Amino acid sequence: MSQHDLITLLLLGMNGLALGIGFMVLGWMLAVQRRNRLAQLRAPAPAQSFFPFQSVPVRRPEVWLAIRAVSPEAVKTALGLHRAEPCSWVDGLAGNHEFFISPRVHGWVIVTGRGLPNPTDDVDATFLFLAALSRQLGHVQYFYASRLLHHHGWARLDDGCVTRAYAWTGETVWSQGVETIPEIEVDVRLFGYGEHAATIWDAETNFKKVPGLAARWSLDPAGVKLTGLPSTTGIAGRTAFL
Repeated sequence: MSQHDLITLLLLGMNGLALGIGFMVLGWMLAVQRRNRLAQLRAPAPAQSFFPFQSVPVRRPEVWLAIRAVSPEAVKTALGLHRAEPCSWVDGLAGNHEFFISPRVHGWVIVTGRGLPNPTDDVDATFLFLAALSRQLGHVQYFYASRLLHHHGWARLDDGCVTRAYAWTGETVWSQGVETIPEIEVDVRLFGYGEHAATIWDAETNFKKVPGLAARWSLDPAGVKLTGLPSTTGIAGRTAFL
């Protein structure tokens, strides 16, 4: 074998060795990528994905009820809900349902939704609705705070009887019972029938104090700590078949 042939064989061998090493490296890289993809697929989801409410702020509803010492099912029956289905606390408080009934929270059931009346639309209808519900369920509290108009109101009823109520919709349209200690503590400004002393500033101040009053009387829905609850799933439904 000539020297030229020997050199040619050596070059071919080196090229073959380089190609072999290249294929080995490529195969190793593909294997690593595959293992990484499998690891990502098998990895558990981040902790917050199991508790989506922790990263979603709870919006305080414009109008809500707090009903003491009853079950959500009792409230559902009293309201006559149809097509009821499970609903999360965050979704329920967003106000997209006719009625949302929360699970029991520290002895209270919160009710929100478009189906609740308000004194801006009709104060008499508000009274009749609350009185009828209280006759069925006992102790019922009502809170109203309009973000747009700063109209506001609150009421407490026992077995259908109003023990305290106040509502302002540009003027006082409902004032009944003796001012409670929590109202004094949060320093709301109250006006009698026919009094027009309330200014825009007074209305805004009272509007902002409704959550504080609710927290003293029962619960502020937006202030409830969801992480400590045994369940955050309530009931959403409608009062008529549609």
